[in-house]
Amino acid sequence: MSGQEFLDRLKRDLGTKITGANLEAVDPWIEVSPTGLPDVARYLRDSADLKFDMLMCISGVDYFEADPKKAEKTGWQPHLEVVYHLWSVPHKRSLVLKVMLPRWKNDEPGEIPDIPTVSDVWSTANWHEREVYDLSGVRFTGHPNLRRILCPEDWEGHPLRRDYVMPLEYHGIRGR
Repeated sequence: MSGQEFLDRLKRDLGTKITGANLEAVDPWIEVSPTGLPDVARYLRDSADLKFDMLMCISGVDYFEADPKKAEKTGWQPHLEVVYHLWSVPHKRSLVLKVMLPRWKNDEPGEIPDIPTVSDVWSTANWHEREVYDLSGVRFTGHPNLRRILCPEDWEGHPLRRDYVMPLEYHGIRGR
């Protein structure tokens, strides 16, 4: 099945849960609505002819440019992307899913956005979601144990956010 046929099938079967795609990219991807993610994940895993049974990684990407002059030229509004790399072991195929999120929930700086967990679909999502939560500041609703995984629990901020400011001191220990 061609990439376009696959996309057409997803749109037919999943409707508005599929919100976009770029099949011409070096690593072609399908865009999924945040609320539709769990249903899309189950569909991709459970369809016998697709069988995307392995979640290889989840990444959080912050599209933000602090310099106003550079921001004008970007061609996009600031946002976060959560990127899922899937693999079908029986069919030896990969797939990339993207979910677009606002940088801040309800445009309230400091309030991190929410997305449903897929840890009940692929168990490997458990740690991957914790890493994205910790470093990029995305809350995975329904996650069984969402807490920091790399930074201490009392760490402030999310180090992979483009506007993150490294603290000069942590518990009396000064950095460089």
